[in-house]
Amino acid sequence: MDHAPLDRRSFLGNAAAAAAGSLALPGSLPAARQQDPAAAPKPKSKLKQSVARWIYNDIPLEKFCEQCAASGLSAIDLLYAREWMTPKKFGLECSMAFGPDSMQIGRGLNRREMHDAYVKDCENFLPRIADAGIKNMIVFSGNRGGQSDADGIANCVEGFKRLAPIAEKAGVTLCFEYLNSKVDHKDYAFDTMRYGLEVCKAVDSPRVKILYDIYHVQIMEGDVIRTLTDNAKWIGHYHTGGVPGRRDIDDTQELNYPAICRAILATGYEGFVSHEFIPKGDKMEALARAVKMCAV
Repeated sequence: MDHAPLDRRSFLGNAAAAAAGSLALPGSLPAARQQDPAAAPKPKSKLKQSVARWIYNDIPLEKFCEQCAASGLSAIDLLYAREWMTPKKFGLECSMAFGPDSMQIGRGLNRREMHDAYVKDCENFLPRIADAGIKNMIVFSGNRGGQSDADGIANCVEGFKRLAPIAEKAGVTLCFEYLNSKVDHKDYAFDTMRYGLEVCKAVDSPRVKILYDIYHVQIMEGDVIRTLTDNAKWIGHYHTGGVPGRRDIDDTQELNYPAICRAILATGYEGFVSHEFIPKGDKMEALARAVKMCAV
């Protein structure tokens, strides 16, 4: 990244109060219409787009949902339990829930000693997610800490096999996130597609899928379109972000997002592609541009 790495949970914990100033979306509409977000034209797309809440945590959630609905988004990604119902007021979904507090990026399923706590928490948490109408919950491998990939994969398989029946009963998909270990998440275990595929194929549950974060994939391995096309069966969710720096997905970075989005649609994917980039300038303007770019 161009700056110090941002951790979702530390970012959320330190988020400031609501940002001052207008949140109106950009465009060439008359000023009177620009003051009414609902009047702004929405890009037409077969691709369902979402956005990660944590990056916009300085905007009050209700105002943020209003702006997102006006921009053509369908959902808000990565919400805590206290936030789950707010998007519904604006015709939006929660496309991904955070898991229970016991499940952290650096402390995940690759540690057998954590499995009992995860299972106990998810027995309560997954039915609550389902009752809120949410279809996905994020799950992490955890950091290596000197552990071999073979041991980590075996432990993740064991953990998922205990969680999968709970998720299947609730109708919630456990989305196993691929993160880079070069820049943002040093020592994170699931940092190659091979790791996640071995886990998912061994568990073989319709409710255990990969969260294919395109930003992280590009940093670690590249080959984004071929990989997602060949492994579409095992992918349950997507995140975006510009490389380098996890900045805007515009023409200043190296990924061709319209082509990537067309490739995702071509696989028959019906879920969400969620924007998780950190805007360089006005946040809502950058988000509106990203939605338009990916409206393929």
